[in-house]
Amino acid sequence: MTVGNLLANLGSSLPEEHFEALVETKAFTLERIVSTGHATPPEQWYDQERDEWVVILAGTAALLLEGESAPLVLRRGDYVLIPAHRRHRVEWTDSAAPTVWLALHYRSE
Repeated sequence: MTVGNLLANLGSSLPEEHFEALVETKAFTLERIVSTGHATPPEQWYDQERDEWVVILAGTAALLLEGESAPLVLRRGDYVLIPAHRRHRVEWTDSAAPTVWLALHYRSE
């Protein structure tokens, strides 16, 4: 058995967002994402095959869902379910401290 810590080894300034798969099965993927001031490039949208449930463990971020007029500002403890193929983008993440996301990707039945 291995013990890990989701808030360890974050780094203070990363050149790119850090994605770390914690558990992967046929049914789902659980990953930790660390952002330090990152955002989705302009005009780019995520369009994923599976549903994604995300929670902010540390920091803050703004997530824009296509068709919405304003982004959702997410703070520590906030979570959101993004249905498969719901286009979305990260507008910004905290540049003063790491933003730590826990993301669960799965197929709904």
